[in-house]
Amino acid sequence: MEDIDEPRCISGVDRDILHTLEQHGLCWDDEVIYQTQQHTRYQSIVDELIDKQRAYLCTCTRKEIKAMGGQYNGHCRDRTIPRQTPGSAVRLRLDEHLSPFDDLIMGKFELHEANCIAEDVVLKRRDGLFSYNLVVVLDDVFQQVNHVIRGCDLIDVTPLQRCVYKALGYEAPTYGHVPVASITLGRKLSKQNHAAPIDNKFAKDNLVKAMRFLGFDFPEDNEFDSVASLLDSAISMWDRKKVLKTPEIIVPQHESTYYIQPL
Repeated sequence: MEDIDEPRCISGVDRDILHTLEQHGLCWDDEVIYQTQQHTRYQSIVDELIDKQRAYLCTCTRKEIKAMGGQYNGHCRDRTIPRQTPGSAVRLRLDEHLSPFDDLIMGKFELHEANCIAEDVVLKRRDGLFSYNLVVVLDDVFQQVNHVIRGCDLIDVTPLQRCVYKALGYEAPTYGHVPVASITLGRKLSKQNHAAPIDNKFAKDNLVKAMRFLGFDFPEDNEFDSVASLLDSAISMWDRKKVLKTPEIIVPQHESTYYIQPL
């Protein structure tokens, strides 16, 4: 459960997520692990990286980084900043360039030459919170995840996360990115954009719409006597080559009222 950014987490949302998954027949193999319960494991990795001089403390502020041109230039790489220095972040030394990768669904993901240089990524923020790009990698390592399927809104950060895997000495998983549903270009259906929760009373209908959204010619929900039988049919029909090769799909408002609230 990705709850590392505690100040932004809303109490009870995790239970809602798990309940929605259950109502749609989507269950998990093992216990649900919360990032906020993994701080000791994260910190031990960060401490080890600092000890091995593969990570270092950085006191640069956002204003100072903006003055660098908007991208961190390694200013603190060779400075000796004591641990526990107030207002300091921890950065990972990244000496590798970002590289293209083969996406299971979208195909070859290329990078523009100007985007191939990776700045030393933050592992622990100045406010003491661990960074998403650290914990998302370590979570998958701890759970031995070898395939990651997620929305295309995260495809641009994947080369950086692959670089973090390599810098930490781990093999990156295989990635596949599916289109995200958007109200307008760049505005995906999400809690941040005030999308309404999926209605669990219409689980079969929701799953049918999801399959059709991805590009499959799927039967009506009333042809299935249960969510389980619908999922069995979806599994037998599944072919990642048939998934639409586009990062986002605009969902017309008249077709998406079960997704969104009136604007």
